[in-house]
Amino acid sequence: MAAFRERQLLWRGRRWFSQAEPPAPPPPPDSLYPPVVASATAKSKAAKRRRLEHFHQRVHAAASVEEKLRLYGLLQRPKYVVYPQTFALNADRWYRSFTKTVFVPGLPPRAASAAAKGPGAAAPEGAAPWVARAPEPAPAAPRPARAPEGAAGAGPYLDMGELRSLACDALLQESFYQQKKRPFLYRDQDHTPGPFLTQLVSSLAAFLCGRNPLLAASSLDLKPEVNYYWHHGEEVVVHGHRKGRVDPVRFQIDDKPHLQIRVPKQLPEIVPLESDLGDVPVIDHKPSKLPLFKKQYENKVFIGSKVADPCCYGHTQFHLIPDKLKRERFVRANLEDQIEVLYRANGIASLFAWTAAQAMYQGFWSKADVTRPFVSQAVVTDGKYFAFFCYQLNTLALTVETIQNNPRKNICWGTDSKPLYDVVEDGSVKGFNDDVLLQLVRFLLNRPREL
Repeated sequence: MAAFRERQLLWRGRRWFSQAEPPAPPPPPDSLYPPVVASATAKSKAAKRRRLEHFHQRVHAAASVEEKLRLYGLLQRPKYVVYPQTFALNADRWYRSFTKTVFVPGLPPRAASAAAKGPGAAAPEGAAPWVARAPEPAPAAPRPARAPEGAAGAGPYLDMGELRSLACDALLQESFYQQKKRPFLYRDQDHTPGPFLTQLVSSLAAFLCGRNPLLAASSLDLKPEVNYYWHHGEEVVVHGHRKGRVDPVRFQIDDKPHLQIRVPKQLPEIVPLESDLGDVPVIDHKPSKLPLFKKQYENKVFIGSKVADPCCYGHTQFHLIPDKLKRERFVRANLEDQIEVLYRANGIASLFAWTAAQAMYQGFWSKADVTRPFVSQAVVTDGKYFAFFCYQLNTLALTVETIQNNPRKNICWGTDSKPLYDVVEDGSVKGFNDDVLLQLVRFLLNRPREL
């Protein structure tokens, strides 16, 4: 009996030493119910955030740029219509606030260094280095002499006499040689300045194609449509069944330049993306005080061509001031200080809409900001006075959610308007301004560095 008890105790000890560690407890089972989220149709703030997140996910997951643009402008609400050419006083400050744009007087310095000059050929100050000023035609010599060619390795200089001849021929063709009838009321710009600008730009572009291969591959649009739709700021809905809700302030620009040049390659950046060259005006009043008016119609983003067009980047726009906003009307109303405001507002609004639409054609939008700047140029004229503008788009993040931590600012450079000529009398152009023509040539010769 004692031996049996010893064997039983020994077996229990062996069994105790042979047992392994107990296994870890199994993890608790997943929840049998879906997470609790806000209703997609309620009026609460959580429901609104959920709808916005769902909308942003749909836009980000869009399979193509066309689908992304369709979703971006899907919801239609009343929006402020911004007119680039406006009679409003000090409109340029308001437009800078709406678009977060810094205005810098003058034009940016040339990116490329000056080319070697040929013997005896001096380029005028502020002109492109490959343009040589030809002497004024003497009475005995009907045509100016060609400027000498550049040094070895540099191309020949452009003859300023030929450029001047192209501009004067286009001007005389529309204002002197053609026997035109008296224009209809408020249609004077379509009578002479419009055809003159069309002929001038097309002639210069064709003449300069040999110097700028980008112009040879470009597309010249006559009176195209340019549209851009964006959000900036917040407001409380004061009328209708949505009264009391907080909505973003919606804007739409519907522009129609007289001419525009689109190119397949992007113009080079002027300054780095994060550059800060000034302050943006802060205007706390409603846009209706400018005045701007609300309309509800299709939200459109358009650069003047479809997304599949290879010429999807902007080079230069040409805007014609309408007869209702001509310079003489401001002088008669003692508003001479608003003449340059009109040119600046036109350049800022038109170039912002054009460059922002180009960026959206590349897949960027307010929730996916640009990773490279977009640069375009504009010439605003009434047929006699010309103003030049360069615009660099650095950001599309202008909504309330994205603008808070966004130090980027869009930048616009611009000049005051200067006359191309004084008067056309007896078949000759008097007081022709070579500096204005040279600046126009510089704009057309602008190209990427690799070209």
